Amino acid sequence: MDAPKTMDGPDWSLLIVLSVLWGGAYFFAGVAVRELPPLTVVLARVSLAAVALLPLFWYLGHTLPKPFSAWIPFIGMGLLNNVLPFGLIFAGQTQITVGLSSIINAMTPLFTVLVMAVFREERLGVNRIIGVLLGVVGVAVLRGFDGHMDVQQTLGIGLCLAGALSYGFAALWGRRYLVGVAPVKSATCQLICSTLILAVLVAIVDRPWALAAPTQNTLLSLLALAVFGTALAYIVFFKILVRAGASNVMLVTLLIPVTALLLGHVFLDEPIQSKELIGAAIIGAGLLFIDGRAINWLLRK
Repeated sequence: MDAPKTMDGPDWSLLIVLSVLWGGAYFFAGVAVRELPPLTVVLARVSLAAVALLPLFWYLGHTLPKPFSAWIPFIGMGLLNNVLPFGLIFAGQTQITVGLSSIINAMTPLFTVLVMAVFREERLGVNRIIGVLLGVVGVAVLRGFDGHMDVQQTLGIGLCLAGALSYGFAALWGRRYLVGVAPVKSATCQLICSTLILAVLVAIVDRPWALAAPTQNTLLSLLALAVFGTALAYIVFFKILVRAGASNVMLVTLLIPVTALLLGHVFLDEPIQSKELIGAAIIGAGLLFIDGRAINWLLRK
């Protein structure tokens, strides 16, 4: 069982870039799901991203796997890192705001820590246990304590939590089966697998040919979601995964809510509630415990 890796300056720089790309993705998805079903938005996201990455994939000299067995790592990653979390989170965004969904997604590193510990990939120390408990408290604050049971909000929170859990398993899968694979190859091949899976699901569930034509804003949001929030973001994601490890790359979700909250508030007129800020702060404290260095530095003072 390995100790978690530490991150250096370039790793943190990449993490900030990734937070901006994925924070923007929440905003663009929030625009798109106002007109299109969640699964259709996910299909557009992964298929356009795959198309955007293929020229770079070939330019770098990569080739598509030939035997089916060589596709299995990418099929698993596509399911755990694209199909399930994107579908669950986008469905959740039809019930709750962009900002709230991004804050809930900040539970991802907490789930990742637990998944890694359960499967004996990384040790679960005292700091990490405290971090997980703080994360649970943070989500409870997001849900609220006023006794009012809002079924739609509860459903939205539950869907987004399930998406965050799927990301935790995706980190485990990537660590076990995609170590040593070039970031562009990992991203492109998993997106191709996700596209094929979702094409079947969307044809059965959404029947997109029967939907009303989306507006220009929705089309532009889908394009930005695919190119910046998916294709480019996955290149950065896999780069950090290789350099700093699975638990560290998931710390990006601490930074994402800032971007998503601001974009949702400014462009979608979504209110920022005090319980969202408090819940985000508690989850952030949990992540600081998981990272460990800030807490250890304070204890040494």
